[in-house]
Amino acid sequence: MAAAAGRAGLGHAAAWKMLGKRMEGMASAAWVRCLFTRSRIPDSVFQPRPGDHEKYGGDPEQPHKIHVVTRIKSVVGRPYWEKKIIRDLGLDKAHQPRLHKNIPSVNSRLKVIKHLIRIQPLKLPYGLPTEEEMSDTFLRSNGELVIKRHLKPAEQKEIKS
Repeated sequence: MAAAAGRAGLGHAAAWKMLGKRMEGMASAAWVRCLFTRSRIPDSVFQPRPGDHEKYGGDPEQPHKIHVVTRIKSVVGRPYWEKKIIRDLGLDKAHQPRLHKNIPSVNSRLKVIKHLIRIQPLKLPYGLPTEEEMSDTFLRSNGELVIKRHLKPAEQKEIKS
């Protein structure tokens, strides 16, 4: 309607008068939308704070090598770029942990969806599993990779009578 008024030779002021209150609501929504686009989020939001290492554990000089990433919130109503990152990282199902390397390319993607996920370091309380032990490992919800040790049968000694 505003475009028709513009083509009819009326100026913007006349178009505003013609549309009245309906156009005011539309203009304010467009104005607010441009403030919260992906590129407008300041980098200071993503900078680590001094208390983060004490809160989450870990040493900043010796960072962990693998993240345990779990999606904890829904992607319904989220922007398309967040849904794409969730899909690309394999986090389609909620509360299903996935392992990802702690490298800048992955971290930059996790930074965009940090409000939808939980990131924990992979903890190895029993050390790295061997090839034979890989089938007997499981991942706990706190990020520990546990190896189920199977007991070997003890050798029985002959009883001499």
